[in-house]
Amino acid sequence: MTTTPSTPRPAPPRRIAIIGGGIAGLSAAYDLTRPGAAPAQVTVYEAGPVLGGLAAGFKGRPEWAWSLEHFYHHLFTNDDAIIGLTEELGLSHLLEIHRPNTVIHCQGDDYQLDSVLSVLKFPLIPIIDRLRMGMAIAYLRYHPLKPWRTFDKLLADQWMRKWMGRAAYETIWQPMLQGKFGPHYAEVNLAWFWARIVKRTPSLGYYRGGFQAFVDGLADRVHQQGVGVHTAASVQAIRPAAGGGLTVQVADQPPAHFDTVLSTVSPGLMAKMAPDLPADYLGQLGKLKSMGAVVLTVALDRQLTPNIYWNNIPKREGLPFLALVEHTNMIDPSHYAGDHLLYLGDYLDPDHRYFSMDADQLLAEFLPALTRFNPAFDPSWVTGAWLHKATYAQPVPPVGYAAMIPAIRTPLPGLFFASMSQVYPWDRGTNYAVEIGRRAAGMMTAGG
Repeated sequence: MTTTPSTPRPAPPRRIAIIGGGIAGLSAAYDLTRPGAAPAQVTVYEAGPVLGGLAAGFKGRPEWAWSLEHFYHHLFTNDDAIIGLTEELGLSHLLEIHRPNTVIHCQGDDYQLDSVLSVLKFPLIPIIDRLRMGMAIAYLRYHPLKPWRTFDKLLADQWMRKWMGRAAYETIWQPMLQGKFGPHYAEVNLAWFWARIVKRTPSLGYYRGGFQAFVDGLADRVHQQGVGVHTAASVQAIRPAAGGGLTVQVADQPPAHFDTVLSTVSPGLMAKMAPDLPADYLGQLGKLKSMGAVVLTVALDRQLTPNIYWNNIPKREGLPFLALVEHTNMIDPSHYAGDHLLYLGDYLDPDHRYFSMDADQLLAEFLPALTRFNPAFDPSWVTGAWLHKATYAQPVPPVGYAAMIPAIRTPLPGLFFASMSQVYPWDRGTNYAVEIGRRAAGMMTAGG
């Protein structure tokens, strides 16, 4: 009697949890479930009510046709990771390129500094310092990529003061560093500044319908690929499971078992969620500093400034915010029922008093400053205001930061961590959220 060998059963799909429904988490979910990928049952948990993370949008009024980001967003034209994903998703028709005006507010006036010519014409520093500043920026911008690791060992404050000259540094760059990093500005390394110089482009990208339109398109695709997405699902803990794998505890739900987990939350929250990580990895998470962000969006019944999109405001100007972004000087106000929309924002330590203030209180704090940009401004122009806060918004990269970055693959088997603190030397943003999400997905596929 002969027997026919039985066909081996295929291995069951790997169970994967992704914590965080921002662009990094959704990008990872997309790659993990694409046609041709290893079979996987993927679940995304997002603590907030909507997907998108820091790029999520809102509609301040039902009449708005487009969503607006909680925190001001745009793309640079060399943001290849997110532009490439936009093309893959068939969403290129949503992406528009604009050439808005950006300026710096110094000594009561606005000056363009977005080209070599505008730097050479800047009147508030001597011509020799303008030339020095231009040469220093050109050196950084056209420096080969690999030596950025040398810049990781240098302080931006010291290098710029030396090579740009005291007048240029103290008039422009020191106040801008102070605005971005507050009391930590002198700790920031040169690689961070180098990356900012390399990446900036005068033309900017923005999605029709806002970044939420891109997020929704990405979310629709992962839904189609079988991903389970849960909003208002706050993960409380990630623990090793008996017999292998990991247990994810979501608030008000029974524990769920997964083979692999990717967490895209802040380093501080990661340490709280996964206390079983080895002490040295937890120590790395604990050493990472970051700034929070407070952004007040204000609707006016008319234009505030003459077609200026972005106004950088050095702290020494004595104004209560770091940036004034007149969004509707780049995007037509007709998409927002005729509202002229301003962002008034600042990066702050999470214990700053702004974090305990409501929209009306911040409006009272900020509105008097608007006469600096338009002497005719009157509070009666205001028709609405919306406040958004994030205690984790801007990593602070000190000297030696490259060696401080926690590995994406954590020492706990099956647990991966991908945050904006790990995209260094590049600055946080949607482009690098896509890049690190997809990189994490590749590592999870390759190593399990």
